[in-house]
Amino acid sequence: MNTRFRLVGLLPLSFFLAQIIHYKSVGGAGNLLWMCNIGNALLALGLFLNHRELIRAAAIWTIPGLGIWIRYVLFEYDFVFSSALAHVGGIVVALIVLRCVRMDRTAWVYAFVWYLFMQIVSRLVTSPVLNVNVAHRIQTGWENTFSGYWKFWFVMTVLVALCLWACGLMLSWIWPARDPELIVADE
Repeated sequence: MNTRFRLVGLLPLSFFLAQIIHYKSVGGAGNLLWMCNIGNALLALGLFLNHRELIRAAAIWTIPGLGIWIRYVLFEYDFVFSSALAHVGGIVVALIVLRCVRMDRTAWVYAFVWYLFMQIVSRLVTSPVLNVNVAHRIQTGWENTFSGYWKFWFVMTVLVALCLWACGLMLSWIWPARDPELIVADE
């Protein structure tokens, strides 16, 4: 990929930096590790390094991230411009770059591994009060459904895997990865 394409990584990086400024002013820096926020940093890194798997994993996460943001942030709190940039801007950039990068059918596995990694990081370095990536306790409203956190976590993790698989599959139908043998034959 050319340098101009890689410089697109400045957009998701600026979205992440805007969230850093926001959380520095209001507190709760641990919120930067929510999948949708840190996903912009991952997307930027993937673009800067021309690393398709990082780009694809971040792009897949923008879909559930946008839905969760709308449900749990936009409807329940005040509108924050940097948050809108991170979520709406992130998905717009991701979908634009997927036209070039394309999506293979195994990309959801990278997105899932990223999720598991961020679960560990969130549990180790963020405050339980923030419950970043639901890594500390049962999501509010589900306490009566699950008798313990680890049961909730297991069910949530299976549902996350299914969601990421479905998002990856949908994106691979829209922008299927090109067969390397066909690309060589065309050149």
